[in-house]
Amino acid sequence: MPSSGSVHVDIRKKKGFSQMELSRRAGVTRQTITLIENNKYNPSLALCIKIAKALDSDLNTLFWEE
Repeated sequence: MPSSGSVHVDIRKKKGFSQMELSRRAGVTRQTITLIENNKYNPSLALCIKIAKALDSDLNTLFWEE
């Protein structure tokens, strides 16, 4: 199963967003997005919601791992 970071990257790229664009839409730094995508940072629920909204997705799709 892919990690949540790789799912997040796939969706971001399908939307045509750079890390900078996603960070701007989510209100965080590009470095934060990089850390999340590389599974080096566990975002708060509030940040997960911002990222999901920025990607027009949902929390389950982006962050749920079985």
